Amino acid sequence: MCANIIEAVDLSRFYGKVVGLNQVNATIQSGITGLLGPNGAGKSTFQKIMIGQIKPSKGQISTLGQNPWKNLLLYKRIGYCPEYDAFYYGQTGRHFVTSLVRLYGFSSSESVKLANEAIKIVEMEGAADRAIGGYSKGMKQRIKFAQAIAHDPELLIMDEPLAGADPVTRIKLMVLIKDMSKAGKSVIVSSHVLHEIEKISPKILLVYQGKVLASGKIHEIRELIYQYPHEVKIKGVEVRKLAEHMLSLSHIQNISFIKDENEEEVLYIKTSNPSKFYGQLPKIIESNKLNVFHISSTDDNLDSVFRYLIR
Repeated sequence: MCANIIEAVDLSRFYGKVVGLNQVNATIQSGITGLLGPNGAGKSTFQKIMIGQIKPSKGQISTLGQNPWKNLLLYKRIGYCPEYDAFYYGQTGRHFVTSLVRLYGFSSSESVKLANEAIKIVEMEGAADRAIGGYSKGMKQRIKFAQAIAHDPELLIMDEPLAGADPVTRIKLMVLIKDMSKAGKSVIVSSHVLHEIEKISPKILLVYQGKVLASGKIHEIRELIYQYPHEVKIKGVEVRKLAEHMLSLSHIQNISFIKDENEEEVLYIKTSNPSKFYGQLPKIIESNKLNVFHISSTDDNLDSVFRYLIR
C-alpha cells in the first residue's frame, strides 16, 4: 500500500463551460479520509477521476502510485460505491454482486463465493435473493457496499454512502467503513454532513466550487474557524444573569437578546476566542448555579467552515 494513495497536481475537469474541478492540488494518505463539501462542490468528479471513470481535462492524478485512466490492473485494486443507483430492478441482490465480481476476472465459482461473503458482511443474507426493486434505501446502500468490497480491494471510494439511509443503516455503514480500515484498507468517503464524517475519521479534505480549500484533521480545520468571531446561542431561565457575568470577559465582543417563537428570551454571545469561551462557560454556570438548558453555535457547522475559509 502506498503511503500516499492519491496525489493530484493542478487537476482540472471541465464540462463544456462548467468547471467540475479547478486546479486541485491534494495528497491523500492511507487510512480513512473524509471528502467534505456541499452538493455540487466537485466531490463526485474528483472521485470519478481517482478511479479512472473520467479523464481530467488538465493536470495529473496518481491513484495507488499509478495513472488510473484506462488502467485495468489498477481497477482490481479499487472498490467504488457510487452515490446514485444503477440497478436492474428485477435483478436479485446476490446476482447483482456476483455479476460485478465476475467483471474483475474471477471464475464463476469464485465470484459466487466472494459475493456470498460480502453479502454476509453487510448483513443482507435474508434479502439477497429478493429483487432489488423491492429494497429500501438502506438495503440498496448496503448491497452497493457489498459489491464494492467483494473483490477485497486495497482502496474503497464511497460517494455519499450515508445519504438518505435510515439511522440504523448509517451506524452499520460507519462500522463497516471503520472495519475496512482496521483490516488495512484505505477509504475515501464523501459527504456534505460534517458530523457524519467526524464519527468515521478525523482526516478531511474540504472541497468547494471545484477547489480544495483545506486539508488536515478536523480539529485543525476548526482552529481556522476560531480565527474569526464565533456566535453562540444560549437558552435558559437565567440568561440575563449569565450575560452579566460574561460582560467582564475580554474576548466577548457582543451580547444580544432575541425572543424565540415561544416568546422566550434567547442569549446570543459573540466571542473572539471560542476555545477560551467554551472552557469558561461551564465554570460560570456552575459557580453561579444558573439554570441553562441549551447551548449551540450557529457558526459550528460545515457551511460556516466554507464561509470562513473563503474569506
